[in-house]
Amino acid sequence: MKRALPLLLLVLTACGSKSIEGVQTFTYAAGDHRSGSLVYAENPPAGGPHNPAWQNCGVYDRPLYNEYVVHSLEHGAVWITYRPDLDAAQVDTLKKLVEGRPYTILSPYEGLDTPVAASAWGAQLKVDKADDSRLKAFLDKYEQGATAPERGASCSGAYGETR
Repeated sequence: MKRALPLLLLVLTACGSKSIEGVQTFTYAAGDHRSGSLVYAENPPAGGPHNPAWQNCGVYDRPLYNEYVVHSLEHGAVWITYRPDLDAAQVDTLKKLVEGRPYTILSPYEGLDTPVAASAWGAQLKVDKADDSRLKAFLDKYEQGATAPERGASCSGAYGETR
């Protein structure tokens, strides 16, 4: 009976570290606050310098400024973006996916090279369909996940505007 707990912890640890096929990872230093328009290595960005204010988490129907959202990623948010021409049924699927998740941002993103992308601090997944099961797995792993340098910091009460 004494072995049951360590074995259970081993199983839970192995399940929690499971990788998600297609996720790219990046390394960025935290706390690099800058004003103005910034250039990012990824499209959409998955970390890096950002505005001192963060984007309020929520669902948006217009594009957002990268510089505010990247700060939200630093706080542990996941940003799901989609092409502005994505059909309404797929957008509804994405809205249902983020419903009830306080550290998510959903918005259209101009110039996206795939129909849908999920970004967190230091991680990104690009998919062709809104119902791809890897999106939920990405949210489960990265929303308030270990890669967020300031996880638990607020995702509301700051910038709520769109472009």
